[in-house]
Amino acid sequence: MSGRYQLSLVELFRAAPAKSALVTLTPLALALGQLCNSYVNGLSPAVSIAFAVAMIAFAVVATSHHAAECRIRRLEAEHGLGRP
Repeated sequence: MSGRYQLSLVELFRAAPAKSALVTLTPLALALGQLCNSYVNGLSPAVSIAFAVAMIAFAVVATSHHAAECRIRRLEAEHGLGRP
């Protein structure tokens, strides 16, 4: 096995669909909703854009953490070190 194995989003969604959706899709939906809300209500987009950038950054970090968690579980299962 290579030293650096990357899980794809499809593999993450197959391993844990609910958690993957929560950490990947929910922040993006919130960012899009806030941008639409700002546009519909005629508000300055500065705050909405900052919120969207923060939500996208959160989604990236949370998805990376979730992928690492899945890689650890897979390695533990391969080597018989899983939790009882």
